[in-house]
Amino acid sequence: MFRSLRQWFLTFNRDHSPNASPSGRTRRKRVKRNQTLAILLVLLGLGAGLSLLPSASAQTSVQQRENTLIRELSLPNRSATPPNFQPAPRPAPAVRRAAPAQPTQPSRPAARPAAPASPTRPAANPQPANPPAATASPAAPKPEPTYQHVIEFNRSPVVGNRLRMEGVYPTARLGFNRPRQWDVKTAKLVLRFQHSPSLLSDRSSLTVRVNDTSVGSVPLNRPNSQIGQVVFEVPSNLIQDYNEISILAEQQTNEDCTVATDPTLWTEILPDSKVILDYALESVPLDFSRYPFPFIDTLSLDTNQITYLRPRAYSDTWLNAAAIFQAEAGRIVDFRPLNTRLVGSLDNLQWNDRVVILGTPAEQPVLSDLSLPLPIRNGQLLDGNNTPLPGDTGVLMLTTLKDNGLPVLVATGNSAAGVQKAVQFLVQTKEAQIGTGQVLTVTNLVNEPSPAPREWPGYLPTRNSFTLRDLTTLGGQNFEDITVHGTNAPPIEIPFRALPDDRFSRGSRMRVDYSYSAQVDPRTSTVEVRLDDVTIGSKRLNSAKGGRDSLDVDLPAALIQPDSQLNVVFNLNPRSAEVCGLSRDQSLWGTLHGDTDFNLKRDIFTRMPDLRLLQFGYPFTAPQDLSETAFVVPSAPRDADVRTMLAVSERLGRLSRANSVNLQVYTGGNLPAEARGMNLVGIGARDRFPLPEVMESGGFELRNLFSRGWRGSRVQALPDGQGVVKLMVSPNNGDRAVLAITGQSEQGLTDAADVFKRDPLFSQLNGDTVLISRNKPNPSPNDPYAYKLDILREEPLQQVQRTGFLSRISIFIQDNWFLLPTGILLISLLLYGISQLYVNRLAKSGEVK
Repeated sequence: MFRSLRQWFLTFNRDHSPNASPSGRTRRKRVKRNQTLAILLVLLGLGAGLSLLPSASAQTSVQQRENTLIRELSLPNRSATPPNFQPAPRPAPAVRRAAPAQPTQPSRPAARPAAPASPTRPAANPQPANPPAATASPAAPKPEPTYQHVIEFNRSPVVGNRLRMEGVYPTARLGFNRPRQWDVKTAKLVLRFQHSPSLLSDRSSLTVRVNDTSVGSVPLNRPNSQIGQVVFEVPSNLIQDYNEISILAEQQTNEDCTVATDPTLWTEILPDSKVILDYALESVPLDFSRYPFPFIDTLSLDTNQITYLRPRAYSDTWLNAAAIFQAEAGRIVDFRPLNTRLVGSLDNLQWNDRVVILGTPAEQPVLSDLSLPLPIRNGQLLDGNNTPLPGDTGVLMLTTLKDNGLPVLVATGNSAAGVQKAVQFLVQTKEAQIGTGQVLTVTNLVNEPSPAPREWPGYLPTRNSFTLRDLTTLGGQNFEDITVHGTNAPPIEIPFRALPDDRFSRGSRMRVDYSYSAQVDPRTSTVEVRLDDVTIGSKRLNSAKGGRDSLDVDLPAALIQPDSQLNVVFNLNPRSAEVCGLSRDQSLWGTLHGDTDFNLKRDIFTRMPDLRLLQFGYPFTAPQDLSETAFVVPSAPRDADVRTMLAVSERLGRLSRANSVNLQVYTGGNLPAEARGMNLVGIGARDRFPLPEVMESGGFELRNLFSRGWRGSRVQALPDGQGVVKLMVSPNNGDRAVLAITGQSEQGLTDAADVFKRDPLFSQLNGDTVLISRNKPNPSPNDPYAYKLDILREEPLQQVQRTGFLSRISIFIQDNWFLLPTGILLISLLLYGISQLYVNRLAKSGEVK
């Protein structure tokens, strides 16, 4: 810039110099003025240039940093459109036809067949077969295919064989979900019911509401308890993600006033009542902002399905990543069912599979055949500049399969560290929230700190004094003031789950803080406290004007368990029995306040081994991120070993709540010495079991040649298809446990894994050893009697305490109270002997005469 100004200045002087033109004095003055103006312009340009120097330097520095970043990791060109997942309907099962001439209706949710064309008369003026293109009518748009799904009431655990409604104004509630990709077109509610013949037909009725909107009523006028059926049309705009069906009944047996306790006041909703949904399937772009959908849909009415693609060989990295991912999947589905499969090829997939591919491109060569946003060359993931990604960078990608459109989740990297980082990002719930797009490169990940071993969400707080507001509902929300209405007010349910290593003593108390309305009868109205359906306290509502009061209740130490539930029941009766009606009933109310406080007396103490504690995850879920638990599988794992590992990790995920999963998996020959002091889960058939010392530690034993022993007895069983689940205290750490899941064959190992998959079997665990055998060759997942469990207890229970010295003495005295009289007698004799020796010594010395 300065060079250009100088050249312009010299040219200006040459062209306007005094000697350049013979114009006289006036021209010379004009030249001087121009020279002065030029000098001013030069000075202004110089100042402007100096002022731009810092910004130009800063811009150069920023550009250098950007270029450096681009050289380190260059992102690929953004794809024009993200992959869309179009769900497929459930395929119609093959139907055997009794006669070929009889057509059968397609099974749900197959697409509805198009209406058959109605016969038409031949036209009077026949048209040519191939009309001109100009006169051809445009093709009608193809109708959107719709499908049908039926939700029967017996799928709900509150229905069972029937849903009974008793009282004058009873209410029943049921809930159902709408899957995320369903566009509901029409909805119907088919209600089948049966009622008492004593009900007055002109004053008794059923009213149905869907999401607090009435959809219809029906009178209860069936004679002799005949079964009635009514169909309610539900507007499609009422159907939401979470839906509630409320059935309100009015049951009257007297024209003047019906007694609410009359046993003839009943109506039963039959279990074959159902909701019929006609819907269309919507496609959804795959995006990590929607994760875990569509791989896990918490709104799905079908069982969620996760399908892992088997790598070339099971490495420690793959096993660890799969166990962590499966544990987090168990947390997400919670109480919902989840199926898991292992496939060796993408050709062996089903209609509802959600494919998960873990591992490096070398472990999963199929990645090169998928349509991914990052290219793969020579077994390496490349960035936008065709440069291999750093080994410690994790990569997460979403795509679909070309053949069937099934969604695929890829967690990969150019090394084992990258794969581990990618999976760890997904299971750290706080970090996973920032994910979006089709591809994520995890360059840096801060590990979530491990919670305290006794910090269990959903259980009682670790401090002994707390209030109701410190407890949480089943949905994870803190309790607040709760109000119930009516003479048949439902109980207020409070989860009161003690930690598995809590041992309560006498003196635990609860102060119930409550209030009630002014319309109650103080002679017959009460508030009642129940612990696991055992009444532990009650009090009469003794004020006719209502008000606020409290009730002190002693909490029995023996009743507080890890699955306990506390119920506060308001038994409300009106003062004026002659006044009837819904308004009178709803004017009665009782409120449990959040100021209700608890004061517990407890010690940290338990006994192991006890498989009943495993029903709550203890001690493997302490702490809740599973950081003190390690799986040990054979050196060369087989599919049966991996399926068992996934079943156990899923169960531990269901039983724990944390912001991360830090589970470890080792093969038999790679178990480090520092991991032997952790909680260990050994998996494998007997001849390949990675922890053989467990089967030789006493109690039940499996030996070679199909021999087994217990209590010194030895037998040989051929064939031996039983599975074995055995728990023992760790020989390397008295506060830890070792769980063995084994069998003489892979069939036995599979049956042992089924115990962790099925809730009815898992809830039966007890003792220290369980033997599992089949009652049927191919047991149904819904058959609770398909398996037989034999409970054994041989190993002596060992005390695991984390208390002070005085507390241990107190626990010892409580457990061995029968030794207390003997101890007092021995101490008395000892003191008597010491006193006699002292008296005799004094007598010999002459001090005592």
